Amino acid sequence: MRKLTTLATSVALLATVAVAKEIKVGAVMPMSGPLAAYGQVTYEGIEFAHKIQPTLKNGDTIKLILLDNKGDKVETATGTTRLISSDKVVAILGALTSTNTAQTIAIADKKKIPVIASVATNDKLTMKRTFANRVCFTDSFQGEVVANYALKDLGLKTAVVIVDQAQVYSLGLAKAFQKAFKKGGGKIVKKIKITSGDKDFKAVVSQIKRINPDFMFLPLYHPEASMIARQSKQIGLSKPMFSGDGVANQTFIDLGGKSVEGYMFTDFFDYSAPPTQKSKDFIAAYAKETGKNELNSFTALGADTYFLLVDAMNRCSDPSDSICINKEIKASKGFEGVSGVINMDKAGNATRSAVIKVITNGKAVYKTTVNP
Repeated sequence: MRKLTTLATSVALLATVAVAKEIKVGAVMPMSGPLAAYGQVTYEGIEFAHKIQPTLKNGDTIKLILLDNKGDKVETATGTTRLISSDKVVAILGALTSTNTAQTIAIADKKKIPVIASVATNDKLTMKRTFANRVCFTDSFQGEVVANYALKDLGLKTAVVIVDQAQVYSLGLAKAFQKAFKKGGGKIVKKIKITSGDKDFKAVVSQIKRINPDFMFLPLYHPEASMIARQSKQIGLSKPMFSGDGVANQTFIDLGGKSVEGYMFTDFFDYSAPPTQKSKDFIAAYAKETGKNELNSFTALGADTYFLLVDAMNRCSDPSDSICINKEIKASKGFEGVSGVINMDKAGNATRSAVIKVITNGKAVYKTTVNP
């Protein structure tokens, strides 16, 4: 009888192994090129989350397939098509910036493959796109946070806005900020356009010095924002500077040096104020694994794209069914993520909090949390 029981158990185990399968998930990230600082820390979160939870509850394993888009739209389109057509992924995480994420979504939406963006904040990304999702806040919310904080907490009434006309992220955030700032009684005294890759901002900062606003709002990425900060200090322009999440990385501080002391920006998360138990557990595991106690917000958001995806897959009878996965992503409510509690809506947008930080003594220091 014991032999028969042992045999039956062995057969059951073999059957389980036979049924379990490998499911592929794609990630499109700028691992090289001008935006590599963002892509590398974001994918670190995805990769570490995968290490913590590599299998689904039914025993299926998840295989991550990473494609480096080099921060380029053409590379993004090519990589997304390859992931769907050749690698047969059931979902895609990425592609970081709003411009490149729009490319990924446009292709994936036609193929009915869900995309979960980590930090792509442009409001239009999810509009009329059934398979588009994100775990970050939108620019309309982020713009309001900056405008209200500047007006009500800092008492700043006039602003110059420097916008990158080559980035939809910059254009969208600038528009949202201006709308909220004017509504609150503030005045935009000048809007100055620049282009990604510009390096000489002497004319720009000289113009701002003459205008003499209460502060400068820079919805830019770190290369341009850090150079503007440096060149401002060189001519004695010491007005308060405020950006969005585009400067939320250590590279910005390294490039800006002492010029970015006092610089303020919005972010999604701060490791010193972990919002959930999952945050605390992830930070502890990450510190043990890497020896680093500080967890970048983009790393936290990267991890959340993966964990949210796995949670949705586990609620599908067939976890490789992309249509079911997308439906369950959008049905996620009260999801406890590394970066905070996430509530998804039917459009694929996340309702979540924002944090404000200020650079002090070469470190991004937490100031406050703003809830929706």
